[in-house]
Amino acid sequence: MSSSNESHALKSYRPESLMMSHGYKPELSEGAIKCPIFQTSTFVFRTAEEGKAFFEVAYGHRAQEPGEKLGLIYSRLNNPDLEILEDRLCLWDGAEDCAVFESGMSAITTVLLEFLRPGSLLLYSKPIYGGTDHFIREVLPQWGISVLGFNAHSTESQVIELIESSGMASRLALVYAETPANPTNALVDLAMCRRIADRYSRPEVRVPVAVDNTYLGPIWQHPLKHGADLVLYSATKYIGGHSDVIAGACLGSKEVMTRIKTLRTFLGNMAGPWTGWLLLRSLETLKVRMDRQAETAAVVAGFLRDHPKVRKVYYLGFIRPDSTAYPIFQAQCTSAGAMISFEIDGGEAEAFRFLNALRLIHLAVSLGSTESLAEHPATMTHVDVSPEDRAAFGISPALVRLSVGVEAPEDLIDDISRALDAL
Repeated sequence: MSSSNESHALKSYRPESLMMSHGYKPELSEGAIKCPIFQTSTFVFRTAEEGKAFFEVAYGHRAQEPGEKLGLIYSRLNNPDLEILEDRLCLWDGAEDCAVFESGMSAITTVLLEFLRPGSLLLYSKPIYGGTDHFIREVLPQWGISVLGFNAHSTESQVIELIESSGMASRLALVYAETPANPTNALVDLAMCRRIADRYSRPEVRVPVAVDNTYLGPIWQHPLKHGADLVLYSATKYIGGHSDVIAGACLGSKEVMTRIKTLRTFLGNMAGPWTGWLLLRSLETLKVRMDRQAETAAVVAGFLRDHPKVRKVYYLGFIRPDSTAYPIFQAQCTSAGAMISFEIDGGEAEAFRFLNALRLIHLAVSLGSTESLAEHPATMTHVDVSPEDRAAFGISPALVRLSVGVEAPEDLIDDISRALDAL
């Protein structure tokens, strides 16, 4: 595809239409309709001068010249499968650049390590994924980094008061949000996060906003359009979508992603070519999968809401118009998604009895896959979250998290109904 044709396609066609072709030239790969797996560690330079030029730019010794084309060096730095994948991921979020990692946690930790230093303050939303929560609360403080969590439902004035009362306002270096929050679907106002970050930016330091968008994926929410500098994904989830790959992604402007990619190079936590190829395959069906999952989730959530053995359902489609979360949902989200959490009458024993009685739905952690998955956050994904936070944010012993797949909604409801009858 020529550059002029590609530019026309970007302006004319939707991302789901470009997932099969964008960034790949079959003529460079013997006419193969699909991108091959470039299973190689290193790449041959045509001349020593070319190798020198590539390395000068790769290590930041000089800026890339206008019109200069950079070639491939080494798969820790770049690889065709990853470069094409990163180009295609950018289309969904309208990002300038993307970096793919070997896991969602490696993407998250790389961002935190790039923007935080000993003495820095991290402001983050709660509740949050258990792995992220552990790294923030248990690891970062070991390196002299202060952390301050705010409730996802907090108002702007409450968050500002929290920062001011901490005595660390001048040290704020990063605002990190996860929205919707795992596992309760609590929403964080991203425009508010941007205003807070701007309030505490200094002439020498602009405080960035990073957002974990895993729960709604690249289809149903676009944080970069709401003031975020970085959007993060566990690409294992909806982007991969088949429970067969572990990966992560980070997207943003060229300027900020240059920093992320430079640190990724030296941490060595980029994804490999096989992972890149699997994700390229999955992107082709991303929208049709996620559309089906959202449609099915709406039906399943309605069944759960009306069931006498279910106390409460956490589902974005049930946010009331008079709720403070409703305008956030209207502004940020284009769908209610496919994640549902619900409280069963009883406690841990009843939740376990329900989970053990499922037959079609699998008892497993993770989310966003073609098969429906159910788990018990309090003792599984969020077991390391403090008991106080679990209680404060509704992660109770009776809570079950359900990731809705692409099965027939009638069959999922039948499976859930039988499991509830076992209580």
